Amino acid sequence: MGRHNTIAGRKEKQDAKRAQIFTKYARAITVAAKGGGDMEYNMALKNAVEKAKAINMPNDNITRAIKKGTGELGGDSYESGTFEGYGPGGVAIIVETLTDNKNRTTAAVKHNFDKYGGNLGVPGCVGYMFNRKGYILIEKTDDIDEDELMMVGMDAGMEDMTVNEDSFEIFTEPNDFAEVADALRNAGYELLESDIDMVPTMTSEPPENVINNLKKLVAALEDDDDVQKVYTNCDVDLED
Repeated sequence: MGRHNTIAGRKEKQDAKRAQIFTKYARAITVAAKGGGDMEYNMALKNAVEKAKAINMPNDNITRAIKKGTGELGGDSYESGTFEGYGPGGVAIIVETLTDNKNRTTAAVKHNFDKYGGNLGVPGCVGYMFNRKGYILIEKTDDIDEDELMMVGMDAGMEDMTVNEDSFEIFTEPNDFAEVADALRNAGYELLESDIDMVPTMTSEPPENVINNLKKLVAALEDDDDVQKVYTNCDVDLED
Protein backbone atom coordinates (compact mmCIF):
# COMPACT_ATOMS: atom_id res chain seq x y z
CA MET A 1 0.00 0.00 0.00
CA GLY A 2 1.70 3.15 -1.16
CA ARG A 3 0.87 6.53 0.28
CA HIS A 4 2.60 8.44 -2.48
CA ASN A 5 0.30 8.21 -5.49
CA THR A 6 -2.11 11.05 -6.23
CA ILE A 7 -5.84 11.20 -5.65
CA ALA A 8 -6.34 11.11 -9.43
CA GLY A 9 -4.14 8.03 -9.64
CA ARG A 10 -6.12 6.26 -6.92
CA LYS A 11 -9.43 7.02 -8.65
CA GLU A 12 -8.08 5.89 -12.03
CA LYS A 13 -6.89 2.63 -10.52
CA GLN A 14 -10.25 2.03 -8.84
CA ASP A 15 -12.11 2.68 -12.10
CA ALA A 16 -9.88 0.28 -14.03
CA LYS A 17 -10.37 -2.52 -11.49
CA ARG A 18 -13.91 -1.79 -10.34
CA ALA A 19 -15.31 -5.29 -10.95
CA GLN A 20 -12.39 -6.88 -9.12
CA ILE A 21 -12.71 -4.42 -6.24
CA PHE A 22 -16.43 -5.25 -5.99
CA THR A 23 -15.48 -8.92 -5.55
CA LYS A 24 -12.99 -8.12 -2.78
CA TYR A 25 -15.41 -5.81 -0.96
CA ALA A 26 -18.25 -8.32 -1.23
CA ARG A 27 -16.07 -10.88 0.51
CA ALA A 28 -15.18 -8.39 3.24
CA ILE A 29 -18.86 -7.58 3.77
CA THR A 30 -19.79 -11.27 3.94
CA VAL A 31 -17.12 -12.00 6.55
CA ALA A 32 -18.04 -8.91 8.60
CA ALA A 33 -21.74 -9.82 8.48
CA LYS A 34 -21.01 -13.08 10.31
CA GLY A 35 -20.85 -10.88 13.39
CA GLY A 36 -24.46 -9.77 12.78
CA GLY A 37 -26.35 -8.00 10.03
CA ASP A 38 -27.24 -4.84 11.98
CA MET A 39 -24.72 -2.11 11.19
CA GLU A 40 -25.69 -0.18 14.31
CA TYR A 41 -24.11 -2.92 16.43
CA ASN A 42 -21.53 -4.28 13.97
CA MET A 43 -18.91 -1.61 13.26
CA ALA A 44 -16.85 -3.94 11.05
CA LEU A 45 -19.87 -4.42 8.79
CA LYS A 46 -20.67 -0.73 8.81
CA ASN A 47 -17.14 0.13 7.73
CA ALA A 48 -17.13 -2.53 5.00
CA VAL A 49 -20.44 -1.26 3.61
CA GLU A 50 -19.29 2.37 3.72
CA LYS A 51 -16.19 1.44 1.71
CA ALA A 52 -18.31 -0.39 -0.84
CA LYS A 53 -20.69 2.53 -1.20
CA ALA A 54 -17.76 4.91 -1.66
CA ILE A 55 -16.86 3.14 -4.92
CA ASN A 56 -20.53 2.96 -5.99
CA MET A 57 -20.98 -0.76 -5.44
CA PRO A 58 -24.64 -1.57 -6.29
CA ASN A 59 -26.94 -1.92 -3.29
CA ASP A 60 -28.10 -5.33 -4.55
CA ASN A 61 -24.51 -6.59 -4.35
CA ILE A 62 -24.14 -5.23 -0.82
CA THR A 63 -27.42 -6.75 0.35
CA ARG A 64 -26.55 -10.13 -1.18
CA ALA A 65 -23.12 -10.12 0.50
CA ILE A 66 -24.69 -9.33 3.88
CA LYS A 67 -27.23 -12.12 3.51
CA LYS A 68 -24.47 -14.59 2.67
CA GLY A 69 -22.69 -13.60 5.86
CA THR A 70 -25.77 -13.87 8.06
CA GLY A 71 -26.71 -17.23 6.54
CA GLU A 72 -29.84 -16.06 4.73
CA LEU A 73 -28.22 -17.04 1.43
CA GLY A 74 -25.85 -19.90 0.74
CA GLY A 75 -22.31 -19.15 -0.29
CA ASP A 76 -18.65 -19.90 0.18
CA SER A 77 -17.04 -19.72 3.59
CA TYR A 78 -14.06 -17.36 3.67
CA GLU A 79 -11.08 -17.56 6.00
CA SER A 80 -8.77 -14.65 6.73
CA GLY A 81 -5.00 -15.00 6.50
CA THR A 82 -1.84 -12.92 6.65
CA PHE A 83 1.46 -13.48 4.84
CA GLU A 84 4.71 -11.64 5.53
CA GLY A 85 7.90 -11.43 3.53
CA TYR A 86 10.46 -9.33 1.75
CA GLY A 87 10.28 -7.97 -1.76
CA PRO A 88 13.23 -7.10 -3.98
CA GLY A 89 15.64 -4.76 -2.23
CA GLY A 90 14.54 -5.95 1.20
CA VAL A 91 11.23 -4.05 1.21
CA ALA A 92 8.89 -5.40 3.90
CA ILE A 93 5.53 -6.67 2.62
CA ILE A 94 2.38 -7.79 4.44
CA VAL A 95 -0.42 -9.48 2.47
CA GLU A 96 -3.91 -9.83 3.97
CA THR A 97 -6.24 -12.37 2.38
CA LEU A 98 -9.79 -13.72 2.47
CA THR A 99 -10.07 -17.09 0.80
CA ASP A 100 -12.22 -20.20 0.48
CA ASN A 101 -9.13 -22.28 -0.33
CA LYS A 102 -6.11 -21.58 1.88
CA ASN A 103 -3.81 -23.95 -0.03
CA ARG A 104 -4.55 -22.21 -3.33
CA THR A 105 -3.93 -18.78 -1.83
CA THR A 106 -0.70 -19.82 -0.12
CA ALA A 107 0.65 -21.29 -3.36
CA ALA A 108 -0.29 -18.16 -5.36
CA VAL A 109 1.29 -15.75 -2.87
CA LYS A 110 4.50 -17.82 -2.69
CA HIS A 111 4.64 -18.06 -6.49
CA ASN A 112 4.47 -14.28 -6.86
CA PHE A 113 7.15 -13.66 -4.24
CA ASP A 114 9.44 -16.18 -5.95
CA LYS A 115 8.70 -14.94 -9.48
CA TYR A 116 9.64 -11.33 -8.79
CA GLY A 117 12.67 -11.82 -6.57
CA GLY A 118 11.07 -11.69 -3.14
CA ASN A 119 11.08 -14.08 -0.20
CA LEU A 120 7.98 -15.24 1.64
CA GLY A 121 8.84 -15.35 5.33
CA VAL A 122 7.42 -16.64 8.59
CA PRO A 123 4.68 -14.86 10.57
CA GLY A 124 6.12 -11.87 12.40
CA CYS A 125 9.23 -11.50 10.25
CA VAL A 126 8.23 -7.97 9.14
CA GLY A 127 5.16 -7.26 11.24
CA TYR A 128 7.23 -5.44 13.85
CA MET A 129 7.90 -2.73 11.26
CA PHE A 130 4.20 -1.78 11.14
CA ASN A 131 1.54 -0.49 13.53
CA ARG A 132 -2.17 -1.04 13.05
CA LYS A 133 -3.85 2.34 12.71
CA GLY A 134 -7.13 3.78 11.58
CA TYR A 135 -6.58 5.51 8.25
CA ILE A 136 -8.83 8.06 6.54
CA LEU A 137 -8.15 9.81 3.23
CA ILE A 138 -9.90 13.05 2.24
CA GLU A 139 -9.34 14.89 -1.01
CA LYS A 140 -8.03 18.44 -0.60
CA THR A 141 -10.39 20.95 -2.19
CA ASP A 142 -10.76 24.73 -2.03
CA ASP A 143 -13.83 24.52 0.21
CA ILE A 144 -12.07 22.53 2.96
CA ASP A 145 -10.52 24.56 5.74
CA GLU A 146 -7.53 22.68 7.13
CA ASP A 147 -7.94 24.06 10.65
CA GLU A 148 -11.63 23.16 10.78
CA LEU A 149 -10.92 19.64 9.51
CA MET A 150 -8.23 19.18 12.13
CA MET A 151 -10.53 20.44 14.89
CA VAL A 152 -13.30 17.99 13.95
CA GLY A 153 -10.80 15.15 13.86
CA MET A 154 -9.11 16.05 17.14
CA ASP A 155 -12.41 16.46 18.98
CA ALA A 156 -13.34 12.92 17.90
CA GLY A 157 -10.00 11.38 18.90
CA MET A 158 -7.76 11.76 15.84
CA GLU A 159 -4.12 10.94 16.53
CA ASP A 160 -2.40 12.72 13.64
CA MET A 161 -3.04 14.35 10.26
CA THR A 162 -0.70 14.58 7.27
CA VAL A 163 -1.31 17.34 4.71
CA ASN A 164 -0.30 16.43 1.16
CA GLU A 165 -0.49 18.35 -2.09
CA ASP A 166 -3.91 16.96 -2.97
CA SER A 167 -5.11 15.16 0.15
CA PHE A 168 -5.42 14.95 3.91
CA GLU A 169 -4.43 11.70 5.60
CA ILE A 170 -5.87 11.15 9.06
CA PHE A 171 -4.57 8.54 11.50
CA THR A 172 -6.25 7.18 14.62
CA GLU A 173 -5.84 4.44 17.15
CA PRO A 174 -7.93 1.43 16.02
CA ASN A 175 -10.40 1.85 18.89
CA ASP A 176 -11.04 5.49 17.92
CA PHE A 177 -11.39 4.88 14.19
CA ALA A 178 -15.18 4.47 13.96
CA GLU A 179 -15.88 7.56 16.09
CA VAL A 180 -13.49 9.73 14.05
CA ALA A 181 -14.85 8.46 10.73
CA ASP A 182 -18.44 9.09 11.82
CA ALA A 183 -17.61 12.58 13.08
CA LEU A 184 -15.99 13.50 9.76
CA ARG A 185 -18.90 12.12 7.73
CA ASN A 186 -21.41 13.93 9.95
CA ALA A 187 -19.45 17.17 9.42
CA GLY A 188 -19.93 16.76 5.68
CA TYR A 189 -16.52 15.44 4.61
CA GLU A 190 -16.29 12.77 1.91
CA LEU A 191 -14.00 9.91 2.94
CA LEU A 192 -12.25 8.54 -0.14
CA GLU A 193 -10.69 5.79 1.93
CA SER A 194 -11.39 4.69 5.48
CA ASP A 195 -10.09 1.54 7.07
CA ILE A 196 -7.87 0.10 9.76
CA ASP A 197 -4.54 -0.46 8.01
CA MET A 198 -0.97 -1.48 8.71
CA VAL A 199 1.12 1.70 8.72
CA PRO A 200 4.92 1.35 8.52
CA THR A 201 6.95 2.68 11.43
CA MET A 202 10.15 2.56 9.38
CA THR A 203 10.51 2.92 5.63
CA SER A 204 12.84 1.41 3.03
CA GLU A 205 14.13 2.98 -0.17
CA PRO A 206 15.14 0.16 -2.52
CA PRO A 207 17.82 0.53 -5.21
CA GLU A 208 16.60 1.71 -8.60
CA ASN A 209 17.38 -1.59 -10.33
CA VAL A 210 14.78 -3.56 -8.31
CA ILE A 211 11.88 -1.10 -8.35
CA ASN A 212 10.36 -2.49 -11.54
CA ASN A 213 10.19 -6.03 -10.12
CA LEU A 214 8.88 -4.65 -6.83
CA LYS A 215 6.05 -2.90 -8.67
CA LYS A 216 5.27 -6.11 -10.56
CA LEU A 217 5.19 -8.12 -7.33
CA VAL A 218 2.78 -5.73 -5.61
CA ALA A 219 0.58 -5.56 -8.72
CA ALA A 220 0.49 -9.36 -9.06
CA LEU A 221 -0.47 -9.77 -5.41
CA GLU A 222 -3.20 -7.12 -5.65
CA ASP A 223 -4.60 -8.75 -8.81
CA ASP A 224 -5.36 -11.95 -6.89
CA ASP A 225 -9.04 -12.04 -5.90
CA ASP A 226 -8.07 -13.74 -2.63
CA VAL A 227 -5.88 -10.78 -1.61
CA GLN A 228 -7.61 -7.96 0.24
CA LYS A 229 -4.70 -5.65 1.06
CA VAL A 230 -0.98 -5.38 0.32
CA TYR A 231 1.13 -3.22 2.64
CA THR A 232 4.77 -2.26 2.11
CA ASN A 233 7.25 -0.03 3.89
CA CYS A 234 8.62 1.18 0.56
CA ASP A 235 9.45 4.88 0.39
CA VAL A 236 9.00 4.91 -3.39
CA ASP A 237 5.70 5.21 -5.27
CA LEU A 238 4.85 1.71 -6.52
CA GLU A 239 1.58 2.59 -8.21
CA ASP A 240 2.53 5.07 -10.93
